[in-house]
Amino acid sequence: MGELVVENLSKTYHRREGWNTTRSLTVFEDISLKIAEGEFVSIIGTSGCGKSTLLNLAAGLDTGKGGTILVDGVQVDGPGLDRGVVFQEFALFPWLTVIKNVAFGLRTKGVPRSQRHDVAKKYVDLVGLTGFEDYHIHRLSGGMRQRVGLARALAIEPAVLLMDEPFGALDAQTRETMQAALNEIWERTKKTILFVTHDIREAVYLSDRVVVLSGRPATVTLELTIDLDRPRNRHDEKFQDYERELEVAIGH
Repeated sequence: MGELVVENLSKTYHRREGWNTTRSLTVFEDISLKIAEGEFVSIIGTSGCGKSTLLNLAAGLDTGKGGTILVDGVQVDGPGLDRGVVFQEFALFPWLTVIKNVAFGLRTKGVPRSQRHDVAKKYVDLVGLTGFEDYHIHRLSGGMRQRVGLARALAIEPAVLLMDEPFGALDAQTRETMQAALNEIWERTKKTILFVTHDIREAVYLSDRVVVLSGRPATVTLELTIDLDRPRNRHDEKFQDYERELEVAIGH
Protein backbone atom coordinates (compact mmCIF):
# COMPACT_ATOMS: atom_id res chain seq x y z
CA MET A 1 0.00 0.00 0.00
CA GLY A 2 1.14 3.56 -0.61
CA GLU A 3 -0.46 5.08 -3.72
CA LEU A 4 -0.77 8.87 -3.61
CA VAL A 5 -3.11 10.57 -6.08
CA VAL A 6 -3.64 14.32 -6.55
CA GLU A 7 -6.64 15.15 -8.70
CA ASN A 8 -7.46 18.61 -10.12
CA LEU A 9 -6.10 20.38 -7.05
CA SER A 10 -6.11 24.18 -6.76
CA LYS A 11 -4.92 26.51 -4.00
CA THR A 12 -5.56 30.22 -3.55
CA TYR A 13 -4.55 32.37 -0.58
CA HIS A 14 -6.64 35.40 0.40
CA ARG A 15 -5.07 38.29 2.32
CA ARG A 16 -6.89 41.29 3.69
CA GLU A 17 -5.36 44.64 2.71
CA GLY A 18 -7.18 47.43 4.44
CA TRP A 19 -10.64 47.28 5.94
CA ASN A 20 -12.47 46.47 2.71
CA THR A 21 -9.88 45.05 0.33
CA THR A 22 -8.82 41.44 -0.10
CA ARG A 23 -5.97 40.33 -2.31
CA SER A 24 -5.97 36.82 -3.79
CA LEU A 25 -2.90 34.81 -4.75
CA THR A 26 -3.40 31.63 -6.74
CA VAL A 27 -0.50 29.27 -6.08
CA PHE A 28 -1.59 26.55 -8.51
CA GLU A 29 -4.63 25.49 -10.48
CA ASP A 30 -5.94 22.11 -11.53
CA ILE A 31 -2.81 20.09 -10.68
CA SER A 32 -2.99 16.32 -11.03
CA LEU A 33 -0.30 13.84 -10.07
CA LYS A 34 -0.13 10.11 -9.37
CA ILE A 35 2.61 8.41 -7.38
CA ALA A 36 2.60 4.63 -7.48
CA GLU A 37 3.24 2.40 -4.50
CA GLY A 38 6.97 2.26 -3.80
CA GLU A 39 7.83 5.11 -6.18
CA PHE A 40 10.23 7.94 -5.29
CA VAL A 41 9.03 11.19 -6.88
CA SER A 42 10.63 14.61 -6.47
CA ILE A 43 9.00 17.98 -7.12
CA ILE A 44 11.20 20.84 -8.29
CA GLY A 45 10.57 24.34 -9.58
CA THR A 46 11.39 27.98 -9.07
CA SER A 47 11.07 29.53 -5.61
CA GLY A 48 7.46 30.27 -4.69
CA CYS A 49 5.92 27.94 -7.28
CA GLY A 50 4.01 25.95 -4.65
CA LYS A 51 6.22 22.90 -4.02
CA SER A 52 5.94 23.05 -0.23
CA THR A 53 2.28 24.08 -0.43
CA LEU A 54 1.50 20.93 -2.39
CA LEU A 55 3.33 18.80 0.16
CA ASN A 56 1.52 20.50 3.06
CA LEU A 57 -1.79 19.75 1.36
CA ALA A 58 -0.79 16.11 0.99
CA ALA A 59 0.19 16.08 4.67
CA GLY A 60 -3.23 17.45 5.62
CA LEU A 61 -1.67 20.57 7.15
CA ASP A 62 -3.49 22.88 4.73
CA THR A 63 -6.63 22.72 2.62
CA GLY A 64 -7.02 23.24 -1.11
CA LYS A 65 -9.71 24.86 -3.21
CA GLY A 66 -11.31 22.13 -5.24
CA GLY A 67 -9.77 18.82 -6.19
CA THR A 68 -8.84 15.89 -3.98
CA ILE A 69 -5.81 14.10 -2.55
CA LEU A 70 -6.11 10.36 -1.99
CA VAL A 71 -3.86 7.90 -0.15
CA ASP A 72 -4.77 4.35 -1.14
CA GLY A 73 -8.16 5.60 -2.27
CA VAL A 74 -8.97 7.43 0.99
CA GLN A 75 -9.36 11.20 0.81
CA VAL A 76 -6.96 13.30 2.85
CA ASP A 77 -8.87 15.66 5.15
CA GLY A 78 -6.21 16.33 7.82
CA PRO A 79 -3.01 14.88 9.28
CA GLY A 80 -2.94 11.11 9.60
CA LEU A 81 -0.71 8.19 10.51
CA ASP A 82 -0.86 6.96 6.91
CA ARG A 83 1.57 9.80 6.09
CA GLY A 84 4.95 10.48 7.69
CA VAL A 85 6.39 13.98 7.29
CA VAL A 86 10.01 15.18 7.44
CA PHE A 87 10.70 18.92 7.27
CA GLN A 88 13.90 20.92 6.84
CA GLU A 89 13.53 22.07 10.45
CA PHE A 90 14.24 19.07 12.62
CA ALA A 91 11.13 19.50 14.84
CA LEU A 92 12.54 17.15 17.47
CA PHE A 93 11.95 17.22 21.22
CA PRO A 94 15.23 18.37 22.82
CA TRP A 95 14.25 17.05 26.26
CA LEU A 96 13.92 13.50 24.91
CA THR A 97 16.65 11.07 23.90
CA VAL A 98 17.04 9.80 20.35
CA ILE A 99 15.10 6.61 20.94
CA LYS A 100 12.32 8.41 22.84
CA ASN A 101 11.98 10.91 19.98
CA VAL A 102 11.64 8.02 17.52
CA ALA A 103 9.15 6.22 19.80
CA PHE A 104 6.98 9.30 20.28
CA GLY A 105 4.67 8.67 17.31
CA LEU A 106 4.24 5.03 18.29
CA ARG A 107 2.28 6.06 21.36
CA THR A 108 -0.11 8.06 19.15
CA LYS A 109 -0.44 5.03 16.90
CA GLY A 110 -1.42 2.90 19.89
CA VAL A 111 1.63 0.62 19.95
CA PRO A 112 1.83 -0.94 23.44
CA ARG A 113 4.49 0.54 25.72
CA SER A 114 6.21 -2.85 25.95
CA GLN A 115 6.80 -2.85 22.18
CA ARG A 116 7.72 0.78 21.55
CA HIS A 117 11.39 0.47 22.44
CA ASP A 118 11.98 -2.48 20.14
CA VAL A 119 10.18 -0.83 17.23
CA ALA A 120 12.02 2.46 17.76
CA LYS A 121 15.35 0.63 18.02
CA LYS A 122 14.69 -1.04 14.66
CA TYR A 123 14.39 2.35 12.96
CA VAL A 124 17.26 3.93 14.88
CA ASP A 125 19.41 1.12 13.48
CA LEU A 126 17.90 1.54 10.00
CA VAL A 127 18.99 5.20 9.77
CA GLY A 128 22.49 4.45 11.03
CA LEU A 129 22.30 5.76 14.60
CA THR A 130 23.11 2.55 16.45
CA GLY A 131 24.90 3.50 19.67
CA PHE A 132 23.27 6.94 19.90
CA GLU A 133 19.94 5.78 21.35
CA ASP A 134 20.42 7.56 24.70
CA TYR A 135 21.89 10.80 23.35
CA HIS A 136 19.90 14.02 23.70
CA ILE A 137 19.34 16.06 20.56
CA HIS A 138 21.74 18.90 21.43
CA ARG A 139 24.64 16.43 21.28
CA LEU A 140 23.95 15.49 17.65
CA SER A 141 25.14 17.04 14.39
CA GLY A 142 22.66 18.40 11.85
CA GLY A 143 22.86 15.26 9.74
CA MET A 144 22.29 13.04 12.77
CA ARG A 145 19.29 15.11 13.83
CA GLN A 146 17.75 14.68 10.40
CA ARG A 147 18.31 10.93 10.68
CA VAL A 148 16.32 11.01 13.93
CA GLY A 149 13.50 12.86 12.15
CA LEU A 150 13.53 10.32 9.35
CA ALA A 151 13.49 7.40 11.82
CA ARG A 152 10.57 8.95 13.69
CA ALA A 153 8.58 9.37 10.46
CA LEU A 154 9.32 5.81 9.35
CA ALA A 155 8.61 4.23 12.74
CA ILE A 156 4.85 4.72 12.41
CA GLU A 157 5.11 2.75 9.16
CA PRO A 158 3.19 5.24 7.01
CA ALA A 159 1.93 4.37 3.56
CA VAL A 160 3.57 7.52 2.17
CA LEU A 161 6.59 9.53 3.30
CA LEU A 162 6.46 13.28 2.60
CA MET A 163 9.79 15.14 2.70
CA ASP A 164 10.04 18.94 2.38
CA GLU A 165 13.63 19.97 1.55
CA PRO A 166 14.89 17.79 4.42
CA PHE A 167 18.58 18.35 3.64
CA GLY A 168 18.35 22.04 2.72
CA ALA A 169 19.97 23.28 5.95
CA LEU A 170 22.94 20.89 5.81
CA ASP A 171 26.41 21.61 4.47
CA ALA A 172 27.29 20.14 1.07
CA GLN A 173 29.25 17.15 2.33
CA THR A 174 26.66 16.18 4.94
CA ARG A 175 23.92 16.66 2.37
CA GLU A 176 25.50 14.15 -0.02
CA THR A 177 25.98 11.71 2.87
CA MET A 178 22.30 12.02 3.76
CA GLN A 179 21.24 11.59 0.14
CA ALA A 180 23.18 8.33 -0.01
CA ALA A 181 21.67 7.23 3.30
CA LEU A 182 18.13 8.02 2.13
CA ASN A 183 18.72 6.15 -1.12
CA GLU A 184 19.85 3.08 0.83
CA ILE A 185 16.87 3.31 3.20
CA TRP A 186 14.47 3.65 0.26
CA GLU A 187 16.04 0.62 -1.45
CA ARG A 188 15.50 -1.41 1.74
CA THR A 189 11.97 -0.23 2.54
CA LYS A 190 10.56 0.67 -0.93
CA LYS A 191 8.51 3.34 0.79
CA THR A 192 6.42 5.65 -1.41
CA ILE A 193 8.15 9.05 -1.17
CA LEU A 194 7.10 12.52 -2.30
CA PHE A 195 10.22 14.69 -2.00
CA VAL A 196 10.35 18.49 -2.41
CA THR A 197 13.68 20.04 -3.32
CA HIS A 198 15.12 23.04 -5.16
CA ASP A 199 18.28 21.06 -5.94
CA ILE A 200 18.17 19.50 -9.42
CA ARG A 201 21.16 17.24 -8.79
CA GLU A 202 19.56 15.92 -5.61
CA ALA A 203 16.35 15.17 -7.49
CA VAL A 204 18.17 13.24 -10.22
CA TYR A 205 20.23 11.31 -7.67
CA LEU A 206 17.25 10.16 -5.61
CA SER A 207 14.21 9.94 -7.84
CA ASP A 208 12.42 7.48 -10.06
CA ARG A 209 10.60 10.47 -11.53
CA VAL A 210 10.98 14.25 -11.29
CA VAL A 211 7.97 16.57 -11.61
CA VAL A 212 8.62 20.18 -12.64
CA LEU A 213 6.23 22.95 -11.56
CA SER A 214 6.07 26.27 -13.41
CA GLY A 215 5.81 29.67 -11.76
CA ARG A 216 2.55 30.94 -10.24
CA PRO A 217 -0.08 29.88 -10.87
CA ALA A 218 1.88 26.65 -11.11
CA THR A 219 1.15 23.83 -13.49
CA VAL A 220 3.02 20.58 -14.15
CA THR A 221 5.27 21.37 -17.10
CA LEU A 222 7.35 18.18 -17.19
CA GLU A 223 7.39 14.69 -15.67
CA LEU A 224 10.80 13.15 -16.30
CA THR A 225 11.53 9.48 -15.60
CA ILE A 226 15.10 8.94 -14.38
CA ASP A 227 16.30 5.74 -16.02
CA LEU A 228 19.56 5.15 -14.14
CA ASP A 229 20.82 2.28 -12.03
CA ARG A 230 21.33 2.86 -8.30
CA PRO A 231 23.48 3.98 -6.61
CA ARG A 232 23.98 6.78 -9.10
CA ASN A 233 27.14 8.49 -10.24
CA ARG A 234 26.74 12.29 -10.37
CA HIS A 235 29.57 12.47 -12.93
CA ASP A 236 27.93 10.03 -15.33
CA GLU A 237 27.15 11.60 -18.72
CA LYS A 238 23.51 10.45 -18.69
CA PHE A 239 23.08 11.79 -15.16
CA GLN A 240 24.28 15.18 -16.36
CA ASP A 241 22.00 15.01 -19.40
CA TYR A 242 19.03 14.68 -17.03
CA GLU A 243 20.31 17.68 -15.04
CA ARG A 244 20.50 19.82 -18.18
CA GLU A 245 17.01 18.79 -19.31
CA LEU A 246 15.57 19.80 -15.93
CA GLU A 247 17.51 23.08 -15.91
CA VAL A 248 15.95 23.96 -19.28
CA ALA A 249 12.49 23.00 -18.02
CA ILE A 250 12.83 25.26 -14.98
CA GLY A 251 14.37 28.08 -17.02
CA HIS A 252 17.83 28.21 -15.45
